[in-house]
Amino acid sequence: MPQDWSTFTLKTPINAPVQKIYDMWTTRENLEKWFLGKAEFKSANGVIRDRDSGIRQGDTYEWVWTGFPESTAEYGTVLEANGKNFLKFVFGKAGIVSVSIKEQGGVAIVELVQENIPTDEPSKFHYHVGCTQGWTFYMANLKSILGGGIDVRNKNPNLKMD
Repeated sequence: MPQDWSTFTLKTPINAPVQKIYDMWTTRENLEKWFLGKAEFKSANGVIRDRDSGIRQGDTYEWVWTGFPESTAEYGTVLEANGKNFLKFVFGKAGIVSVSIKEQGGVAIVELVQENIPTDEPSKFHYHVGCTQGWTFYMANLKSILGGGIDVRNKNPNLKMD
């Protein structure tokens, strides 16, 4: 079976309540604890959401990665956010990301699906391979934060890893 470069799925168990995990994905304050240096959301009518206000369908975002300049910001739109266990958003040029959280055997399972990834040669590397690696790291960091509070991101912009 040939490789489908337009999508991938990642799953990870996290020993935390489903609502707590969902909240970690859906407020600026929480996203900046494990994922981003800046996670600003605006409502559909252009009002910037408070740091602890949950996202809603139709919101837009500006995200800046930890340790990167503002000029590298990503922009997208929240397509769905049900307030309890599912969200879906446009992930810049890299496609659409859906996050669902389900309980199984007393443990929450976080499933991330990235789809509609462009399939030209540069996108296969940057968005399929690169995002798979990136999401694997950030989901492990989310698990670390919720499991014991340790943030494993590099926050030193002077430290170059190339």
